[in-house]
Amino acid sequence: MDWKGRDVISIRDFSKEDIEFVLGVAERLEKELKEKGSLDYARGKILATLFFEPSTRTRLSFESAMHRLGGSVIGFSSTLGTSVMKGENLADTIRTVEQYSDVIVIRHPMEGAARLAAELAEIPVINAGDGSNQHPTQTLLDLYTIRRTFGKIDGLKIGLLGDLKYGRTVHSLAEALAFYDVELYLISPELLRMPKHIVEELRERGVKVHETTNLEGTIPELDVLYVTRIQKERFPDEEEYLKVKGSYQVNCELLKNAREGMKVMHPLPRVDEIHPEVDKSEHALYFRQVFSGIPVRMALLGLTLGVL
Repeated sequence: MDWKGRDVISIRDFSKEDIEFVLGVAERLEKELKEKGSLDYARGKILATLFFEPSTRTRLSFESAMHRLGGSVIGFSSTLGTSVMKGENLADTIRTVEQYSDVIVIRHPMEGAARLAAELAEIPVINAGDGSNQHPTQTLLDLYTIRRTFGKIDGLKIGLLGDLKYGRTVHSLAEALAFYDVELYLISPELLRMPKHIVEELRERGVKVHETTNLEGTIPELDVLYVTRIQKERFPDEEEYLKVKGSYQVNCELLKNAREGMKVMHPLPRVDEIHPEVDKSEHALYFRQVFSGIPVRMALLGLTLGVL
């Protein structure tokens, strides 16, 4: 596979071999970073970060990854102060920004915006989240975190908890996990169940899938509990949000029933779904998960720029 110039839009565009290759490059870069502190593979290259939606971890980790590769960053973290506020459309924004940069990372509230940007731009485009659709780089760093922690992905029992209806991270992750020999537990309020077409596809691909609302009863089965926030901003009707608000919380009392070595992951930000007391427990993996964004995004930037 020639990665130079390739867009990263959906995890559906990846094969298992692609995923394993990226994770392998990320692991190599993590070791190089540990030895040298920073690298210069992307010296002279410019990343443009176009964040039409708020973000902390994704934006900063892309920026950090580019700096760690020796490259430079331009962009915006809000449409305030940009020509978007004057009515500029997405197509013109993309065609303008690609004149200034070598790779574009975009986050947008509209599903399909990243795909549209990729069709318009002649430089590589990386999707940093489009609406409730896909978040492929989060998925790759999630897989990387699991593999680095357990030494494998195959054979694990993984629970996805929370907003499985609107959560783009769990949509992408579930689809990627279907490449592996895993058992999935989909744990959510009835109103926030995983979309039916995704569940059907997982089963067609041979994944053993359990759907349940019973978090406490499922905890003892799991190697990984992947928690997501209930995303108020995705609900078309606030009344629907209020029906499920605060419907679950992971705390140390709940985790007494977890098996030894079970890990709790979360793409963050969290609101109240993981109690802070869990942070100091052996189960917390979510801050190590944040770190994984650096080597994984370094790998993606370096590969699509053709410098690795």
